[in-house]
Amino acid sequence: QVPLVESGGGLVRPGGSLTLTCTGSGRSFTSYHIGWFRQAPGKDREIVAAITWSAATTHFADSVRGRFTISRDNAKRTVYLQIDGAKPEDTGIYYCAASSDGLRATSAYEYWGQGTQVTVSS
Repeated sequence: QVPLVESGGGLVRPGGSLTLTCTGSGRSFTSYHIGWFRQAPGKDREIVAAITWSAATTHFADSVRGRFTISRDNAKRTVYLQIDGAKPEDTGIYYCAASSDGLRATSAYEYWGQGTQVTVSS
């Protein structure tokens, strides 16, 4: 088990910034890849960013590349998603998830947090 808790969601204006935090518990957190997913109203959940356990490799969806940054601090068992240049289409529930194998495929992720709402609106 890898319990995960997201925080940092809220309302942000278009063009603004927000930092989401995913905190894990248990010593095994540091050996898992972590992904951030987004689910907009009426749409399927999609991966927006992911980072390997060592932080050596990151992955971004085309829609967020250049605006989102993912990083992790294994000593704190925390992964961050920095959102810059927010757009209304970034609105949705953001989930973090843990994978012991793959990085990009949603099916690879075994453990999920409860999500945090991000709303981009003026």
